[in-house]
Amino acid sequence: MTGTKKSIHGQWSSRFAFILAATGSAVGLGNIWKFPYITGENGGGAFVIVYLLCVLLIGIPIMMAETMLGRRSRQNPINTMITLSDEAGADKNWHYLGWMGVIAGFLILSYYSVIAGWASAYVLKAFTGSFFDADASEIKGLFDGLIASPIQLIFWHSLFMLATMSIVAHGVKTGIEKAVRFLMPSLFVMLILLVAYAMTTGSYDQGIEFLFTPDFSKLTGDSVLTAMGHAFFTLSIGMGAIMIYGSYLPKDVSISKTVFLIAGTDTVVALLAGIAIFPIVFASGLEPAAGPGLIFQTLPIAFGNMTGGWLFGLLFFVMLVFAALSSSISLIEPAVAWLVENRDMSRKQACIWSGSITWLLGFGTVFSFNVWSGFKVFDRTIFQLLDYLTANLLLPIGGFCIAVFAGWIMTQQHTEHELGMPNPLSYQVWKILICYVAPAAVFLIFLHVVGVL
Repeated sequence: MTGTKKSIHGQWSSRFAFILAATGSAVGLGNIWKFPYITGENGGGAFVIVYLLCVLLIGIPIMMAETMLGRRSRQNPINTMITLSDEAGADKNWHYLGWMGVIAGFLILSYYSVIAGWASAYVLKAFTGSFFDADASEIKGLFDGLIASPIQLIFWHSLFMLATMSIVAHGVKTGIEKAVRFLMPSLFVMLILLVAYAMTTGSYDQGIEFLFTPDFSKLTGDSVLTAMGHAFFTLSIGMGAIMIYGSYLPKDVSISKTVFLIAGTDTVVALLAGIAIFPIVFASGLEPAAGPGLIFQTLPIAFGNMTGGWLFGLLFFVMLVFAALSSSISLIEPAVAWLVENRDMSRKQACIWSGSITWLLGFGTVFSFNVWSGFKVFDRTIFQLLDYLTANLLLPIGGFCIAVFAGWIMTQQHTEHELGMPNPLSYQVWKILICYVAPAAVFLIFLHVVGVL
């Protein structure tokens, strides 16, 4: 049976190690940077309720399916789809699903690393007191000056990629697992410290009320689709990361219980980020619906003008870098695994090749903010094009195909065996969600992002 195989890359030392690694993949800039501002833009508590329902009904079933595919094959996503389609007697073109995931992760990392570089630069700015007593125009000048400088962006992008490559080059146990065992607990500690500070701002109740009191009058159809999209993307579904991490999962570990824990932890981090951020925003008289600039152009104003802002600003941006790093190592791992398995490379060689290509691709994103800002394809800069291609096309298609393959192509015997659900009713609920609910929801997201809905 395929599931009895072992990955040539090794496996996680325990269920806890996989939970940390997969949670690290899921917890990234999306939780701490994106979730608070889209919550602010879509009315707060009502949006949170819809988001939680989407995690439960869409995200968790597809994440279970992707983990299951990886563990059954014990190979990189491309080889996984070749092996499992052969096993099911299905069309050989399913291997393109594996390619889609690897390429999506590769492209995402090329621009993700540049954005993570911004957070890295802000760690230094916070440490040197650049936010101290700064007003909105000064903070805006700091951010504009950073993205207008190709040299600065290349430096921070390069530093972040080197950190990512050095971790992945050391392998599953001594590299990735060792890193997430440090990164994830550290991230949680820093987040709890920020929440504790938020409780002293005098606007904690206002922040909690905004985040958890539902106002359904502010919830639109677009808000619902945004919630579905974010629930889907925050769990790292469809980019090969969860599939390759699943291939390192020990056979005796329950996929269903583990995925629930990962999704739950990922959601808690997103909510804690909101609990930490909104009281600070309200206490400083800032706008919670400030959009993407909430982190880089709004919060530094608050940090620069509050008691202890130097320390808490530093903690916040270090936490942002840690979250980005825990995700970046999962984005490059599928490509590294493919090179090791299919091109007979060592892990270090594979990291150098894949990391260098990703680093070079990142120059397109770097220059799209400055010297190439006027160059557009389909009315989008290179960064905007990569973001649209991956988040709005490759990932929804990948998630949809994972659901279809796991629900309709694999045999019930194989899926039941791999998932190890505690009772038949649990399996039937998953089967309904993966066959009907999740694909329909992802299809709606896809229609929305391409402008049909």
